[in-house]
Amino acid sequence: MEQKSQFKTTALLCVCLLLIPLPGHAQEKHADYPISMVDIKKVELTDSFWLPKIRTVQRTTIAYGFQKCDEEGRLESFLIAGKKKQGKVRGKFPFDDSDIYKVIEGASLSLISAPNRELDTYLDSIIAIVKIGQEPDGYITTWFTIDPTNPISSWVPKTGARWTREQSSHELYNSGHMFEAAVAHYTATGKRNFLDIAVKNADLLVENFGSGKLTIPPGHQIIETGLIKLYRVTGNEKYLTLAKQYLDWRGDSTTHTLYGEYSQDHKPVTQQDEIVGHAVRAVYMYAGMTDIAALYNDSLYLNAVMRIWQNMVERKMYLTGGIGAKHEGEALGKDYELPNLTAYGETCASIGDVFWNARLFMLSGDAKYFDVIERTLYNGLISGLSLDGKKFFYTNPLEADGIFKFNEKTNTRQPWFDCSCCPTNLIRFVPSLPGLIYAAQRDTLYVNLYASNKADVKLENSSVNIEQQTEYPWSGSVNIQINPDKTRRFTLKVRIPSWAQNKVLPGDLYLYSHVPRGTVTITLNGKELEYDTHQGYAAITRSWQKGDSVGIHFPMNVRRVVANERVKDDVNLTALECGPLVYCVEGIDNESRVADLAIPDDAVFRLEKRNELLGGVNVITGNARSRVGSKELKLTAIPYYAWSNRGVGTMKVWLPRK
Repeated sequence: MEQKSQFKTTALLCVCLLLIPLPGHAQEKHADYPISMVDIKKVELTDSFWLPKIRTVQRTTIAYGFQKCDEEGRLESFLIAGKKKQGKVRGKFPFDDSDIYKVIEGASLSLISAPNRELDTYLDSIIAIVKIGQEPDGYITTWFTIDPTNPISSWVPKTGARWTREQSSHELYNSGHMFEAAVAHYTATGKRNFLDIAVKNADLLVENFGSGKLTIPPGHQIIETGLIKLYRVTGNEKYLTLAKQYLDWRGDSTTHTLYGEYSQDHKPVTQQDEIVGHAVRAVYMYAGMTDIAALYNDSLYLNAVMRIWQNMVERKMYLTGGIGAKHEGEALGKDYELPNLTAYGETCASIGDVFWNARLFMLSGDAKYFDVIERTLYNGLISGLSLDGKKFFYTNPLEADGIFKFNEKTNTRQPWFDCSCCPTNLIRFVPSLPGLIYAAQRDTLYVNLYASNKADVKLENSSVNIEQQTEYPWSGSVNIQINPDKTRRFTLKVRIPSWAQNKVLPGDLYLYSHVPRGTVTITLNGKELEYDTHQGYAAITRSWQKGDSVGIHFPMNVRRVVANERVKDDVNLTALECGPLVYCVEGIDNESRVADLAIPDDAVFRLEKRNELLGGVNVITGNARSRVGSKELKLTAIPYYAWSNRGVGTMKVWLPRK
């Protein structure tokens, strides 16, 4: 498969289907999310910030991901499992199959916004290889099928029985990612070739798990959200029931030997109130719990995720939106344990956190969840992908000394990893990003993120074409054109980001040390509006006509952040932000060593546009001082997401104030 020639865009239109029940399954009536995100099928992105990043994934990273998976034997393992080739399992980890699934998911989502005949055909060939590795009864995990008595990893105990080592085997984790990918492929193409593989595997799980059968939850979560997505497509109630059972069994010692805090299996999920353990497992589980809270209208589940969310944003979240303080176990730390040099902040955890916060928004309509999403998107998530789309961060620290090898044994970006969960997770996430911009609830249209685009939104009694034009995050000006099908009365809710209200995040984990000048202004057809905010949104209710225009201006000031004094690693330090972007100082831009820089409280900063730098960025320039001798120095700060695109170097987000 030659990378240069593949995936050429064609004029072929993609077949896009709604998620409707398939024939043969009666769907019971459940409660559900009151708010719906506007699907990426309805959003055409034209944005100068996000569109190039999505195109990089579509044109480069997807093909690169398939190439790497092929080179490392991910595809060959399916052929060996299906006895089409001889050999032992390739790869190093029991979850290697999931990398193929995630790249398929990202490629499928890419087909929606960038129809591509060659990619569509190539996906069919990959899915045919996956099918070869599926056993006749629907079971599919290649390392187990090839040799169940000799697991691929030393930390999976040796035994010949399926699903008996769930703490470490990742059999259900593989299935979960497959279900999510199969739903994405079916939605994008209308083809059932991958969906049928997923349904056959899900039916096998239903046959083997449940009351009077196996009552073992997965060690690593994602089967829950995968089953729920499969339920939504097929209407098979048993998939939803099993998803809830996997969650209900956690922390219940009568069903299995508990795995402990690391897998969030130390007590029943409805009794948990702190984000603990492996960060990715945690946020995947909370996303599934939120689905259950919505579909079953379950207050115990909802109250639990609300408590856990509050603990995360008020005590365990990095300024970049990253989570996970510890390299040991890729885990959360204690309250206020947020080291900078040794921060983990796994890219996968940021992606999972966005998935979870989007669900919480759909339940509540509260903008605070999109404040977390925006902070994560612009900082600790896209930092995981290099500007050229071929190098990655597994971990996203807030400081680098050029010596400590923080990124899986290196101190800069890597072209791939033995455990390649983060590159493949980026591939599946980035093409889905336009689906976060808008949401709808009856006669209310939410504007959650600011990016140039055109979208068609269906409200209760009207269809609305909405168009944004903006240079956000470099500029604070946003123009929104509203074109309903007819003159209609509805409510437009525009999010006022927390940073624009001089609040970093909910709670007091971080604060702005100076209140900058300027206020948020909103105009309607050129006339300034008086507005109030509720749940972080300014609501404009009126009879809208074609050509109505809403203008929003956010003051783009350089803001200085300080951390709660209980964050010991940030005492007497400050960080710089502008708009949704966290900034950092990188050694290559500063004559003095980064370790020598200090930012006094009276420092004055300026924003400068550098079109030639790092794909075009605004930099912060100003005066700093040497920590020794108080010598005045020049300082240049770049957006955090773009650091380490110029080789090994030093970097800091937090700098001394004295």
